[in-house]
Amino acid sequence: MARNIVSWNVNGIRAVHRKGLLLPFMEDTAPDILCLQETKASPEQLPQALREIEGYTSFFSSAEKRGYSGTALYTKEEPQSVEMGFGKSRFDGEGRTIKADYGDFLLYNVYFPNGGASPERLRYKLDFYDAFLSHLDSMREQGRKIIVTGDVNTAHKEIDLARPRENETNTGFLPEERAWIDEFLSHGFLDSFRIYKKEGGHYSWWDYKTRARERNVGWRLDYFFISEDLASPLNDSYIMSDIIGSDHCPVAIKIEI
Repeated sequence: MARNIVSWNVNGIRAVHRKGLLLPFMEDTAPDILCLQETKASPEQLPQALREIEGYTSFFSSAEKRGYSGTALYTKEEPQSVEMGFGKSRFDGEGRTIKADYGDFLLYNVYFPNGGASPERLRYKLDFYDAFLSHLDSMREQGRKIIVTGDVNTAHKEIDLARPRENETNTGFLPEERAWIDEFLSHGFLDSFRIYKKEGGHYSWWDYKTRARERNVGWRLDYFFISEDLASPLNDSYIMSDIIGSDHCPVAIKIEI
């Protein structure tokens, strides 16, 4: 089955909806699966137009803190099962993870923590990284094929941000954050975008305050990682940099599975 899977950090699902951009985007692109991060809303706070979109089943993972974090999944195909979180109460209370089992593969929609608020939040981010990878290792040991998508909140290599030297001491490009992506990939995963694009200049986040998008001074923070056994059915992986509505743009893959 050919699937078009799209991921987008919307920086507030109600905000992008009020701008009149989310539903037209879904209509125009018609993703088979749409993963949203940083929804900043629980289902009861959403209008019916967002809770029930024709042709899709929706799932929401909300943070205990209102107006914070959160993920959503819209899918044309009903998953065999859906879980909110990955079984770690320290992390699951922030609504950062939706795990959908499609039988042939597991899909993880993840809004990874930002480490910028304090040293404690950086520690939380790194601990989240490690706990999540441990969970994925256990799924791989069961022979599962895996897709992980979302806002990872780290640029991996120097080509993944416009100004690497200026940001070497900033969270999102710290050596320990980047090293975790190296470790993650060494556990049998691929950065799908880099299969198709080897050069720099491709970003998925731009700072609002400095109008960085106009100058393409950005960071590639949003990813589709696939387990190595999904490399053959992968047909494309790309960034939808022309889509506005958030400080992030959507990323997407096409895969035959």
